[in-house]
Amino acid sequence: MSTAEETRGGGTEPWSEVTPDAARRLLVAAVEAFAERGYHATTTRDIAGRAGMSPAALYIHYKTKEELLHRISRIGHDRALDILRTAARGEGSATARLTDAVSSFVGWHAGRRTTARVVQYELDALGPDARAEIVALRRQCDTEVRGIIEDGVATGEFEVADLKGTTLAVLSLCIDVARWFNVDGARTPDEVGALYADLVLRMVGAGQR
Repeated sequence: MSTAEETRGGGTEPWSEVTPDAARRLLVAAVEAFAERGYHATTTRDIAGRAGMSPAALYIHYKTKEELLHRISRIGHDRALDILRTAARGEGSATARLTDAVSSFVGWHAGRRTTARVVQYELDALGPDARAEIVALRRQCDTEVRGIIEDGVATGEFEVADLKGTTLAVLSLCIDVARWFNVDGARTPDEVGALYADLVLRMVGAGQR
C-alpha cells in the first residue's frame, strides 16, 4: 500500500471517486511524486513511471499535469470541508464542536500527511481558474471554524478578541501537522488530534471564565 493510500491510523485513502483504475493509479502516483519532489520538479514521466505506465498512457486520463493537481486538490479540499462542516453542524456545545472539528481535522492531516502536503502546499501551482475554485473551498473551511468560535463567544464559552485572526491561527496550526507528522513517531494521528484540540481550547479561553 502506497503512502498516498494508507498511513498509520489513517485507514485507506478515499480515492474511490477516481475511475477507472488506471486514472486512480496515476493520481496516487502524482500525490506521492508531488509530495516528495514538489509540483514543478515532477514530470509526467515521473508520475507515469511510479504508476507502472507509459508517459503516453497518462494523457489518456489527464490532459495536463495541472489537471492532476487540480483533481487532487479538489478531492482533498472537499474532504477537509466535509470534516469541518460535519463537526460545526453537529449537536452539542461550541466547546464540544470545536474539539471535534480540530481533532478530526488534525487527524486527517496526520493520517493523510502525504496527500495533505500536496493539497495544502501546492495551491500556487494551479492556474487562475483552478486556484480560485480551491480558494473558495478554503474560505468555506474558514467560515465553518469561525462559526463555531462565534457561537462559543456568544454563549460565553470562549473569550476571543479577534475572531478572524484566531480562526486563521487555528486552521494554520491544524494544517501544519501535515508538514512535520512522522508516521513512525511516538504519537498516532488520533493522539495528535486530541493534543491539538486541547491546545486550541486553551487558545480560545474555553473553561477560563
